[in-house]
Amino acid sequence: MTRILILHASLGAGHLNAAKALCNAFERISEVEVRSEDALSYANSLYRSAVTQAYKQLSEKAPQLYKAFYEGSDISDLEKSLDNNLTWAKLERPFFADLEQLLKEFDPDAIVCVQQIPSRLLQILEQDAPMAKPQYVVVTDVIAHSTWINHGVHGYFLPNILSANLLIQRGVNPAVLHVTGIPVKLEIMEPKTKEEARSRQSLPHTLPIVTLFGGGLNARRVKSMVVDLLASPLPILLIVVAGRNEKLVEALEEVTDSAQVQLRKLAEIDYVDDLLVASDLVITKAGGLITSEILARGTPMVIVDPIPGQEEQNADVIAAAGAGVQLRLPEMVAPAVQYLLKRPDRLAEMHQSALELGQPRAALNIVEHILTDLHARRVMQTLETSELETSAVEAGSLETSAIPAGIVSRTAHAE
Repeated sequence: MTRILILHASLGAGHLNAAKALCNAFERISEVEVRSEDALSYANSLYRSAVTQAYKQLSEKAPQLYKAFYEGSDISDLEKSLDNNLTWAKLERPFFADLEQLLKEFDPDAIVCVQQIPSRLLQILEQDAPMAKPQYVVVTDVIAHSTWINHGVHGYFLPNILSANLLIQRGVNPAVLHVTGIPVKLEIMEPKTKEEARSRQSLPHTLPIVTLFGGGLNARRVKSMVVDLLASPLPILLIVVAGRNEKLVEALEEVTDSAQVQLRKLAEIDYVDDLLVASDLVITKAGGLITSEILARGTPMVIVDPIPGQEEQNADVIAAAGAGVQLRLPEMVAPAVQYLLKRPDRLAEMHQSALELGQPRAALNIVEHILTDLHARRVMQTLETSELETSAVEAGSLETSAIPAGIVSRTAHAE
């Protein structure tokens, strides 16, 4: 039985969703035991609270400061970035005693990290282990920041060739870089038609559908977009998914249909994929996981309010590929939606561009590569062990043959 440990960190939903996708992919393979854990749940409560609050406050309330920190900490020199990540790991290690215990108890054959914190810790923790376990890193940002690069990584799984080329330019060995895409839910590999998805969720078949995912967006700005969209002269169904954003639910409480636009307000749902297939256009922030799911389904998107840093990079890649448009002003969302809905040829081009960029099979590709690599390592270890044993036997034979026969006889007789 091959044991796989997947480590993520609860800093945004993306890492968790990537871990879930990989876990489900491993579970499809017989003779594999997989376990997925939040590394921060094994950290000292003081550290965990400080990190999560810092991320939340910077990304939501001080985005420009977050951007400055994100870009300032992206080190182009490979040795300097490795040293910097190692220094961070040494500082963090005292807060992760429980994580060390998890590694000892579960004793995995391989560790897969979908976030930087557990990956950089492993280069320290594995030094003290009796035998280091292969570590694989799944990058969940469209562009790999230098904090993803650590000692002892046997393979990096990347979202696109651009990210691979940037790491090669920084000096990372190309042999450990694999372009697979960001792992998304396995159901996205299953073919679905727009008609089937709409019927399943009781959605109209004749109206254009625009879905706005507002869970990670500012409630005030989302309400402004929704009000503008409701003034559209085009008949559409506007679906707003608030997720766990309670402020957004409250902000939209008194907002209702208009003369031409039907409004459907949803909280947390479990049929996001059906909405992606059913929609003619999606409005979203530029999180690595949600945009990867949208791309894999080929749905054109309008990207709004990307978090400065990695989400801006995600948005740039999508816009450059022609799979979506990026807007900075919320007032431009409604005009852009109307413009696109009036031009089905443009939407068709965006659909095709999204499909070319999307990777619906990413999770299975990563899993198959890891298991193939582990099998090759076992074969190599078996061969090396066999060669050592053969060498030992041959060495013993040589030593025996070097003893004169008379001495052997006398020794035997004396015994």
